Amino acid sequence: MDNSETSSGQNQEPGSKNDPLPKPSDGPKRHIPVALSTASVYPLSVHDGFAVAADLGYDGVEVLVTHNGDSQDSRALNQLAERYNQPILAIHAPTLLLTQQVWGSAWNKVQRSAQMAVDVGADVVVVHPPFRWQNDYAETFAQGVRDIADAFEIRIAVENMYPWRLRGREALAYLPHWDPVPQDYKDVTWDFSHAATADASSLDAVKALGSRLRHIHLTDGTSPSTKDQHLIPGHGTQECVEVLQHVANSGFDGAVVAEISTRKAKGAGQREEWLAETLEFARVHLGQTVS
Repeated sequence: MDNSETSSGQNQEPGSKNDPLPKPSDGPKRHIPVALSTASVYPLSVHDGFAVAADLGYDGVEVLVTHNGDSQDSRALNQLAERYNQPILAIHAPTLLLTQQVWGSAWNKVQRSAQMAVDVGADVVVVHPPFRWQNDYAETFAQGVRDIADAFEIRIAVENMYPWRLRGREALAYLPHWDPVPQDYKDVTWDFSHAATADASSLDAVKALGSRLRHIHLTDGTSPSTKDQHLIPGHGTQECVEVLQHVANSGFDGAVVAEISTRKAKGAGQREEWLAETLEFARVHLGQTVS
């Protein structure tokens, strides 16, 4: 998720896709966990994220590290995980524009996020690629995240982003690029809303990534768009259904994490309705039993 993401109404019609679906593989399928990002309850607290995840029956939580004190405190997070019986599956490093003042330098953000992941029992850290003005950081980024991942024995999954557009022209915002597919990253997080903003095919990207796909941010968006919308899956034009069906049959061993914008929800009731719909969407298209 990026600080420039803009919430929008959840009323777009899903696009129709005609790509052939993968054939089911032989043998039992792994249960792919469906977690809730604490970004999905913003501007509520991390505590609220755990409570909502437990109420709705999610399999765990991804914690976005922000200026919120609890999001930076491993002890507080472990207490919340135990209280709500919600394991922490991933830590999202504070590599957004909005969190540039959190945890100092770029490499310090990654290292502290890796340490937090170890402390809370998560095996994935989500990071954004370097901004274009972070030249020194960008020069060694791919190897640096590999080294930190190896040192802490976790996965650091670099998230796909999108070009920034100013007055109809694209501006270089990330180095070496917003698209992680051709980059030398061992692990990647794929976000449907970012793909929509970039006018990219999520299904093509996920197939191209193969085993490098480590983590999925389940959301949606409409293309073409200049806004990072983070819609409920199925309310945009991304191939959410096809991707979930693909990963359910391809040996994917990561997690699917709901990361929608609920900032325009009219109270807690509508927020939980949207997050419940997102969870059901994931369960149905991953081929899991819906209670």
